[in-house]
Amino acid sequence: MAESVGEVPSGEKEFGELTKRVRDIIKFPEISEEEFEEMLRTASRGYGGPLPHRTYSICPETRRVVPAVVWEKEGIVWITKRCPEGMITDVYYESVEQYNRFLKWKFDFNLMSSNVDNSGLNCPLDCGLCPRHRSHTNLLNIVLTNRCNLSCWYCFFYAKEGQPIYEPTLEQIRMMLRNAKKEHPIGANAVQLTGGEPTLREDLIEIIKIAKEEGYDHVQLNTDGIKLAFEPDLVRKIRKAGVNTLYLSYDGMTPQTNWKNHWEIPLIFENVRKAGGPGIVLVPTTIRNVNDHELGAIINFGLNHLDIVRGVNFQPISLVGRVPKKERQRFRITIPGAIKRIEEQTNGAIAMDDWYPIPIAGHIARFFEAFSGSRYYMTSHFGCGAATYVFIDRENKRVVPISRFLDVEGFVEYLESRAEEIEKWGSLGRLQKLKLGAEIFLKFKSFYDEKYAPKGVGVLELIKNAFMHGNYDALGKFHLNALFLGMMHFMDEYNYDVERVERCVIHYAMPDGRIVPFCTFNVIPELYRDKVQAQFSYTWEEWKALHPDWDYKKDKYVRTKEFVEEMKNSELYRKTYIEIEDYFGLSKE
Repeated sequence: MAESVGEVPSGEKEFGELTKRVRDIIKFPEISEEEFEEMLRTASRGYGGPLPHRTYSICPETRRVVPAVVWEKEGIVWITKRCPEGMITDVYYESVEQYNRFLKWKFDFNLMSSNVDNSGLNCPLDCGLCPRHRSHTNLLNIVLTNRCNLSCWYCFFYAKEGQPIYEPTLEQIRMMLRNAKKEHPIGANAVQLTGGEPTLREDLIEIIKIAKEEGYDHVQLNTDGIKLAFEPDLVRKIRKAGVNTLYLSYDGMTPQTNWKNHWEIPLIFENVRKAGGPGIVLVPTTIRNVNDHELGAIINFGLNHLDIVRGVNFQPISLVGRVPKKERQRFRITIPGAIKRIEEQTNGAIAMDDWYPIPIAGHIARFFEAFSGSRYYMTSHFGCGAATYVFIDRENKRVVPISRFLDVEGFVEYLESRAEEIEKWGSLGRLQKLKLGAEIFLKFKSFYDEKYAPKGVGVLELIKNAFMHGNYDALGKFHLNALFLGMMHFMDEYNYDVERVERCVIHYAMPDGRIVPFCTFNVIPELYRDKVQAQFSYTWEEWKALHPDWDYKKDKYVRTKEFVEEMKNSELYRKTYIEIEDYFGLSKE
């Protein structure tokens, strides 16, 4: 890294510039206490009921659990609750049509994954996981440190100078991995190492190896990528140790929208290519009136680097903390809102109907359990996330979502009918599996339209192998040829729905032995994240005594003007950002 004078990226100046111009706001409807009580009285109950629907939420001020109603007005789905300080309404889903379409694919399963001894009656105030939780851990998060090399202006998580340092020991990390593996009846199989900035840990390679030793097939690293830009050997080491995916922060196409690592991305990509991996998932935190005008361009960017970019996973912002109504109206965006922008910004190449809710995978998993005996259920709430796959038709230079040539819904319904059939038979022998696999592949062709499939990709063979073998390697080969597009909207105090957190599939492990859903760990930090990390942190003095050569300022990345100018004028920068295909006609607008 350059030694001359520069600054530690914080984003405050860029955010201020971006928010001077407001393109649109969401106007929240007013609702009286009498109207709320009437809706509460008549609303449906039980997961998946029609609108209006009764659920529970939390009060942003008192943190009490309060009744809430999810309801529709003028095509938008809202959530309203009555708190001691008054009525609070926020947008839940920006399209009732998408809400109802996704509702169809809800999938619930009683997994009995609890590892704390309580009834769960106070959900979400007594997590651990409790007997009320409905989903096993699809992705385990382990916070490796609260140190960071950036100083993001909005972040309350990273350790500032003089503050306690949270950094679990290798023994604690192994214990947390083992706890999640012991979930019954399905143990965790994927882990994300996160922070702070996890690459600041000197023993990161050893931690990755521990995760592999504990039987985790999928290990991903949640990073800003700064160290990976300047330390190519570190990229090789993490790849060799067993990291499958870099979950890489990437908020936009310009230095203003992606102030964290815009200038470093070309170096990160170059080092990953030279190391032969890991695959990259770009992770844009999506904010209305800030970067929501660049979603199509971000997808176009990912498609241009498909040799290393495996996916783009958009995360609509979670407005955690006390956020005034005016600010929520400016910055709130939901899954349908982001998907609608993608449809507009890709000129319809990726439409709203091309997306499916995460629990549709549960219906597919049911078949694989019956077929192969392997168990892995994505039983998240239907409103938590959405996904699709897109391919490049290289002959015609067009982008083709999987739903354009595959009747996804028809095929999933067919698999479910076969699962019911197999479940009646009991376990299958090898010859039965081969015969059934051949039958399914032949039937699969009736759901597949070759005419609309991307040319030069061999999609039919990829999908056949994924479904015939149903293992991690077969699915991995599928991902090498497709770009995964995901959408995961984590909650905050204003749109909190207890029915969602009960079905959360992304969990944090804590050194006190508990496993906690993402949307309790981060939304109620005083009970979970901050409380437990304070308990297991080193004081500043203890940390300095254990690491006498450590210097807080050396943790921080200083970006110099010389580096920016050098990158701006480099061939690598041009090849990364400028000399790329325009798959959606973006330059013509």
